Amino acid sequence: MPQVVLVNPQIPPNTGNIARTCAATGTELHLVGPLGFEISDRYLKRAGLDYWPYVKLHYHKTIEAFENVHQERGGRLLGFSVSGSSSYIQFPYQADDWLLFGSETTGLPPTVLSACDATLYIPMAEPGVRSLNLSVSVAVGLFEVRRQLGYLL
Repeated sequence: MPQVVLVNPQIPPNTGNIARTCAATGTELHLVGPLGFEISDRYLKRAGLDYWPYVKLHYHKTIEAFENVHQERGGRLLGFSVSGSSSYIQFPYQADDWLLFGSETTGLPPTVLSACDATLYIPMAEPGVRSLNLSVSVAVGLFEVRRQLGYLL
């Protein structure tokens, strides 16, 4: 089953919305610090509503701590970025992929992007729009992975 990884998320409601998406799909959610909020933040909890018991949440204080978990479990690291090299729709996914998303303000750090097995982008028709909201990007990417792998049936 693919997993969602948020590296240095900054906005609690975005992370709460992503947690709710992960709860609904049975997807593990990994938060990599430093975070721009406390895990106990009321806005984070509010956005996740009463679905927190269904969230398979993992917190890693640093990117190095996350990398250790990834090495133990295996699978490809797929970085979502406006500067990605492949469209997320045309990319062939595998069940053990890790979908990495960066901070709302800066995206994935260059060191994280360079460690990824592939970098993916979500095409947008309007060149003046820099990016989609983080929670929207995660939902779009995760549901494409689930569609390709036959999890939407």
